Amino acid sequence: MTSIEIGRGKRGRTAYSFDDIAVAPSRRTRNPDEVSTEWRIDAYRFATPVLAAPMDSVVSPASAAELSRNGVLAVLNLEGLWTRYADPQPLLDAIRDVPEAEAIAQLQKIYAQAPVDPDLITERVAELRNGGGTVAVAVSPQHAAALAPTAVAAGVELLVIRGTTVSAEHVSGDGEPLNLKTFIYDLDVPVIVGGCSTYQAALHLMRTGAAGVLVGFGGGAAHTTSDVLGIRVPMATAVAEVAEARRDYLDESQGRYVHVIADGSVGSSGDLVKALACGADAAMIGSVFARATDSPGCGVHWGAEAWHPTLPRGERKVLGTVGTLAEILHGPSHTADGSANIVGALRKAMATTGYSDLKEFQRIEVITAPVE
Repeated sequence: MTSIEIGRGKRGRTAYSFDDIAVAPSRRTRNPDEVSTEWRIDAYRFATPVLAAPMDSVVSPASAAELSRNGVLAVLNLEGLWTRYADPQPLLDAIRDVPEAEAIAQLQKIYAQAPVDPDLITERVAELRNGGGTVAVAVSPQHAAALAPTAVAAGVELLVIRGTTVSAEHVSGDGEPLNLKTFIYDLDVPVIVGGCSTYQAALHLMRTGAAGVLVGFGGGAAHTTSDVLGIRVPMATAVAEVAEARRDYLDESQGRYVHVIADGSVGSSGDLVKALACGADAAMIGSVFARATDSPGCGVHWGAEAWHPTLPRGERKVLGTVGTLAEILHGPSHTADGSANIVGALRKAMATTGYSDLKEFQRIEVITAPVE
């Protein structure tokens, strides 16, 4: 990245968001039905390079089954409403209906008044398994050691450790921090971990044995991390940095491939296309699915950052609805803003630029084209 002078005592690097770039057409085109959007991680194969974010407005056992039928890896939050309440529907209704000024306080109250129940973890994992898709769940780094064994014993097939930012070198004077390398080695399931946004941080996470790394701070449309903490790395640059770390780690490890998953700022089909063009293998999406009529949020969106007990870094967003989960993924779309038929749009973009699969598409030319 280009370094520029901010002032006499500080230099900064130029970075780009998805809005700042575009993909360039090539000399070849092809038919969209000849394009493959298949993505595979470890032993699991999916028809689309899309993960549904572990947010209570997006993934429930029921929506996970529907997303799986449509080729998506749906990830359930093990610290969310479904593992705190036997029937979370009244709480979902309360979150959707609360006035904007009271939304954060209501979220904090709802998530604080019921602890995570290990029995409900076992029950929800069984529901996910009965839904027919790959059983994937997410935990925060703080609670991974306590919750993951119960989930794995219940039959989880893939574990996601997801935080605002996760490092392989967490320093703590208050007890023993989670040793990611040992933790991942001792588990019997593949682990995706993140977020990270720089080359060095990603390289260190890859060395822990993770099957994939999340790029970004999560939360996307519903997070306010930049406002609260002042931390942000524009996603196009972050994905490209981590993709370079993946390439160098592939050489360092003599052939071990770690998947790069864009997590955040993927709010439309165009953003999905750009994330893959920058080097991501897949994208974790939240707000797009929260706009489904059959999602738990049903047009209202929030993430774990919003209900932090002492320092919320997210908000509840009223997005409205655009269609069912199936329509959002595969159409037909009734809008022209990239909010529906996102897989169809990806196929069209790949076909228009002449690429037949996702690995080829990562080599596409990208240009800087800031939105005016």
